[in-house]
Amino acid sequence: MPKIGTRKRLLSKQELALVLVTAVWGSTFLIVHIAVQYSGPWFFVGMRFLAAGVISAVIFARVLPGMRWREIGAGSAIGVMIFLGYGLQTVGLQTINSSTSAFITALYVPLVPVLQWIVFRKPPRLLTWIGVALAFTGLMLIADPTSVGFTFGEGEIMTLISTLPIAAEIILISVFARKVNVGRVTVVQLLVAGLLAMLTMPIVGEQLPAFSWVWVVSALALGAASCIIQLTMNWAQRSISPTRATIIYAGEPVWAGIIGRIAGDRLPAIAILGAAFIVAGAVVSELNPRKEAEAERNEGQVGPEGHEQR
Repeated sequence: MPKIGTRKRLLSKQELALVLVTAVWGSTFLIVHIAVQYSGPWFFVGMRFLAAGVISAVIFARVLPGMRWREIGAGSAIGVMIFLGYGLQTVGLQTINSSTSAFITALYVPLVPVLQWIVFRKPPRLLTWIGVALAFTGLMLIADPTSVGFTFGEGEIMTLISTLPIAAEIILISVFARKVNVGRVTVVQLLVAGLLAMLTMPIVGEQLPAFSWVWVVSALALGAASCIIQLTMNWAQRSISPTRATIIYAGEPVWAGIIGRIAGDRLPAIAILGAAFIVAGAVVSELNPRKEAEAERNEGQVGPEGHEQR
């Protein structure tokens, strides 16, 4: 029973950490948008994730000698989804602004339970369908804001397709999370994504870019950011319910929109309304009042020492 006069903080330190990494996450759209003006998309994705893989290998060097085939398989499967998701998203960022890309990408949140229904026959809840409807309405508004039509440019199409492997990545992580060492799988998935992106270059006819500090610094910075974000998420979600975490993550496109606005993006009012629908859809699709109430009752009963270390 809490002490009389004890005040509960608006946000815990774990939630504040997730807000911070979500803001960093949102800024990556603008960084990529700028970087692909100096580099081909697949080369940049390759550099980004190879850098992240090398940094992760240094961080998790202690556990790598025990690598098992199951972890190589799990990491490779997740890596393929990262390669497809971020690769197509980066291709899209060549022709659309960072804010539009971020809001369309947010569709992966309501897509996750729909894919779970298709693959695992686990039917979504009513709130999920409401979230999907809100997100779809928002997509229609943001895709062609001048006429509120149903036409898409190449950048929007590529970004929309990218949400499918991104959603699949989330599902694969949930499938393998309790069966493998997280550190080993993280290294494998990042290196696989980077190598596949590099191998895609000759297939699509992409040439090596001229040297530029823009893509060099951007790739290294995003590689480091990917490691920090993943480590922070793993730490923070030990004591935060999935619903709370997802609602914080749903702020990613909002941060991207704010940063894009500062950088000069100017979305029309109807597109901003569409963006609001997409964010609302992402939040609503993850709401589960009954489960959240149970999490609130159990909060504080199991500390970090109860988390299984792998």
